[in-house]
Amino acid sequence: MSDQPTRLYFIRHAEVATPFQRVFAGRLDIPLSDHGHQQARSMTSWLTRLSPHAVYASPMLRVQQTLQPWLQRGAPKPVLCSELREVDFGDWTGVSWDEVEPRFGQNPWHWLRLLEQNAIPRAEPFEAFRQRVGSCLHRILAEQVGRSVVILGHGGVIRMALADLCQWPLAATAALAIDYASVTRVRVDPGRVEIELLNYLPWLNSS
Repeated sequence: MSDQPTRLYFIRHAEVATPFQRVFAGRLDIPLSDHGHQQARSMTSWLTRLSPHAVYASPMLRVQQTLQPWLQRGAPKPVLCSELREVDFGDWTGVSWDEVEPRFGQNPWHWLRLLEQNAIPRAEPFEAFRQRVGSCLHRILAEQVGRSVVILGHGGVIRMALADLCQWPLAATAALAIDYASVTRVRVDPGRVEIELLNYLPWLNSS
């Protein structure tokens, strides 16, 4: 067992194409916007300096496009994990935030609580979502004890991972900002978890 903590760097993909902003995209395999591509390029220097031991990533297009500039600069070969795909929003898929209440009579700001309650029509069952993200996360922790690890994925998946690590209800993560191309760093010691950095935007300060 390592005496060093394990540090997980959860990175959300960069900004998506304009038609899919403020939309419950979920499993839609959508590209980045021009600004998103710029965010991804601007993050590369910071990621290169970070020099993590391992990288795990969702196979979805918006994540892979975020990863591409870093790979061109010599990033560690990523382990692609299907369990890190975004949650399936069922009937909300492709629906904008402004359209949810008129169409479904539900408040889109309550989406995390509604997922927990299995109240979004035909969405991925909450227990299945929690199980796939949690099992992947704990496999990563078992494989990378005492190391620094980048996990590049989606807003919903990062929230689920934080809820799992901190033993919170998923809806509690509504209080956390997790913006496009943001970094959240979590220190994991035996019996203790600490969020050390939340919603850091390295691309704002990169040359």
